[in-house]
Amino acid sequence: EARSHIFTMAGPTPLNKKTVVKKRTKKFARHQSDQFIRIRNSSWRKPKGIDGRVRRRFKGAIPMPSIGYGSDKKTRNIHPNGFKSVVVSNVAELEMLMMHNRTYAATVAHSVSTRVRRDIIERAEQLAIRVTNAAAKLRAEEDA
Repeated sequence: EARSHIFTMAGPTPLNKKTVVKKRTKKFARHQSDQFIRIRNSSWRKPKGIDGRVRRRFKGAIPMPSIGYGSDKKTRNIHPNGFKSVVVSNVAELEMLMMHNRTYAATVAHSVSTRVRRDIIERAEQLAIRVTNAAAKLRAEEDA
């Protein structure tokens, strides 16, 4: 009987049933990042040179990020669990998600103490709000 209680507290199911389709999953490579070790893993920088092939969008040059690669507005910022994420630092911030518990999931902030974290998780169970990192910073001392 105790086991079935654990499964019912898994939380709400996400409201959005649309499957997330990414137009591009690869990161955009910085121009000439394959030629220089110092910029090999760096993030995208827009080419600014006057003769740059990439900036002028020549055929065969690496693609530049543009608005056309953007995600569908309905599925933007959605995690694989189906929820959008909101960082929560205290119980009062968690209360804001009360009416949106099928759209947003709470993520407890990194700097929150174990005591406050326990209060947040307890209140989230009452409000049926999914907490993405509920197992973080918890010890087995709860039994004592």
